[in-house]
Amino acid sequence: MVLGGGQAAAQAIQSLRMGGYDGELTLVGAEAALPYQRPPLSKAYMKGEFAEERLYFKPAAWYEDNNVDLVLSTRATAINRADRTVEIEHGGKLDYDALIIATGSRPRNLPIEGANLEHVYALRDLADVERIRPQMVAGRSIVIVGAGYIGLEAAAVAQQMGLKATVLEMAPRVLARVTSPVMSEFYENEHRRQGVDIRTETSLSKLEGTEDGAVSKAVLSDGTILDADIVLVGIGILPNEELAKDAGISCNNGILVDRDARTSDPRVFAAGDCASRPLVHFGRSGRLESVHNAIEQGKLAAAAILGKSRPVEDCPWFWSDQYDLKLQIAGLSEGYDQIVVRGNPEDRKFAAFYLKNGTLIAVDAINSPPEFLASKKLIMSGAKISADILADTSISMKEIAAKASAA
Repeated sequence: MVLGGGQAAAQAIQSLRMGGYDGELTLVGAEAALPYQRPPLSKAYMKGEFAEERLYFKPAAWYEDNNVDLVLSTRATAINRADRTVEIEHGGKLDYDALIIATGSRPRNLPIEGANLEHVYALRDLADVERIRPQMVAGRSIVIVGAGYIGLEAAAVAQQMGLKATVLEMAPRVLARVTSPVMSEFYENEHRRQGVDIRTETSLSKLEGTEDGAVSKAVLSDGTILDADIVLVGIGILPNEELAKDAGISCNNGILVDRDARTSDPRVFAAGDCASRPLVHFGRSGRLESVHNAIEQGKLAAAAILGKSRPVEDCPWFWSDQYDLKLQIAGLSEGYDQIVVRGNPEDRKFAAFYLKNGTLIAVDAINSPPEFLASKKLIMSGAKISADILADTSISMKEIAAKASAA
């Protein structure tokens, strides 16, 4: 049985059937939609350029043809490990031999007065976008709280749709928790050039509304008042670990799993945003909120259930689309002690490499696929590369990767 309707759940189901599992297979999902991908929600789908059906990993017929029982619009409420059952809403119970928890995550709530006014939104699922999209009307004002990737992607979409977008960030720079000052400066400049009002070191004090309960004003901590027809909150997420925790499964900012996605209960697995896993290329554990992680852990859990060899664990990778900028990230830059910039940010095509003790641990590549692809391999091999070589654009990334492999 698989709990969840996102990337990890869909991948686990597909990998089990493709791997030869011919037993009963049930997917329990809280949403009404078939399992679907989340990344387009803050980009093409928000803009109306992406039909809902294109979000689905597989059409309904695939699940029918592969004998997958879909239990949608239904929440799992408890896991009973002793008799290996999952309780679901309205009093039902489902049996399992092996269980994969892929319940994802949820947005952090905005802890201020006015957070429950109409037209104050988070952006996490299809229902969120269906509520937000009709309000995205040219000329309106949108205030976005949080300058992470979701907040900046939404700001780019809003600006392109003709809204007046303001982004509020408490930290001294955008993307402060996930990247370097080099990338922060680039994105701040780009958004300002596009007309977005970026305000760092700024906090929101409260939201005010109209008589009918719709948000109308955002009051900042310094007393500044902004027009706000829409407020979008993007201040981070929390793992949906409660089902596991209540069942006595080990959790710590995520459901703790081993390299095979197995929890402290050998019959229960966890994958995706809700899981805290060993990060084998970086010598520590943690959660990864990414498509790569969901796909990989879905495959790992399926392989373990099938008794097959563990799939190769890839270098973590991520991406973000803003305007005509494709950011591709490989590795994890936390703990870097040196940054090497390859190319010129003013050309809107460059890469920032992150090294620790001379070893490449991550790259942020803007419109630079070769830097991204080569770096994935270099990071996995633990390559040590001279900063001068990385910065030298006369040497191709293919050459750099080849020399590092031969060393």
